[in-house]
Amino acid sequence: MAKDFYELLSVSRDASPEDIKRAYRKLALKYHPDVNKEPGAEDHFKDLSRAYEVLSDADQRANYDRYGEAGLGGGQGGVPGGGFGASDFSDIFESFFGGFTGAGSATSGRRGGPSRGEDLRFDLTLDFKEAVFGCEKEINIAHLITCDTCRGSGTRPGSGPVTCRTCTGSGQVRTARRTPFGVFTQVAACPTCAGRGEVIENPCSTCSGQGRVQKTNAIKVTIPPGVDAGNRLRVSNEGDAGTRGGPRGDLYIYLGIRNHPIFRREGQSVYSTVQISYLQAILGGDVSVETVDGPHTLMIHAGTQPGTIITLDGKGIPRVGNPMRRGDHFIEVQVMIPTKISGEERESLEKLARIRNEKTGKKEGIEGIIDGIGSFFKG
Repeated sequence: MAKDFYELLSVSRDASPEDIKRAYRKLALKYHPDVNKEPGAEDHFKDLSRAYEVLSDADQRANYDRYGEAGLGGGQGGVPGGGFGASDFSDIFESFFGGFTGAGSATSGRRGGPSRGEDLRFDLTLDFKEAVFGCEKEINIAHLITCDTCRGSGTRPGSGPVTCRTCTGSGQVRTARRTPFGVFTQVAACPTCAGRGEVIENPCSTCSGQGRVQKTNAIKVTIPPGVDAGNRLRVSNEGDAGTRGGPRGDLYIYLGIRNHPIFRREGQSVYSTVQISYLQAILGGDVSVETVDGPHTLMIHAGTQPGTIITLDGKGIPRVGNPMRRGDHFIEVQVMIPTKISGEERESLEKLARIRNEKTGKKEGIEGIIDGIGSFFKG
């Protein structure tokens, strides 16, 4: 049974050409076999294309309205334009999302103007204390600078760029293409001048027409206190020079930090350990410890247990941007047990253990530690 073309496109019989085109475009995207793999989608797409072929032509539409398909003379036809393949279907998407303009459109090209230079990356590894307190570093950067000979124009002194003959200075070339929706014009960058609209016929001998040359410069970089591994510093205008008078790019410095033999860092906190003798743990006393600021006298309280954490407030890492605010330094106490003692030392420890046992009747506290040490060396 013959299918009504207006019903196929879901338009009324008095629909305008624009309404018909809009309806077909929507349905074609939905039922094209490249995107719709359901059974019958390809046949339905062919019916839609046939309906659009007839209704988009004023003469064929008038004959169809008066006589139906019998008035078309050729019966069921093919897809418009001798076929509607995958390449044509991609043109539909391009017409929606760019790259094409409607026939007669006045979309104009634009010559390639000033372009900003590329950003550069430099990896810099710091010592632990350089990161804590900041420092000044001198680094060598290889980057592109504006050619002094041609002052960035890329042309030999006394000459200049000329208008591209391929695109006549527009920077673009256009190719007309007929689709089921009408004639569309594909716009692309000119392959001769790469979209600039100009070509250099007499290039500068120094930069070979590029307008930039590579040079290695030494620059000084200030590292602020408190930076951490993975932080990134930006140095403005130390990247590559721009083209056609464009601004320079920036230099980004990515920081790494070497491990320290004593300190471990987590954020703004510093961690380390201190080893004390068992007698210092029992009796207490002062010991010297290292901090990021230098030696510090640490008080060990009598009866300090192994694994005790002592906090030094404000002795950690400065905060970036506010170095007066610092984290803390956490020190873990490790008690060293001797592997050998003299006979006199052992006798003294055993005597102390007996005294404590007689007083308490049980082994606990400091006496328990001493007794355990004595037992360790017996036998």
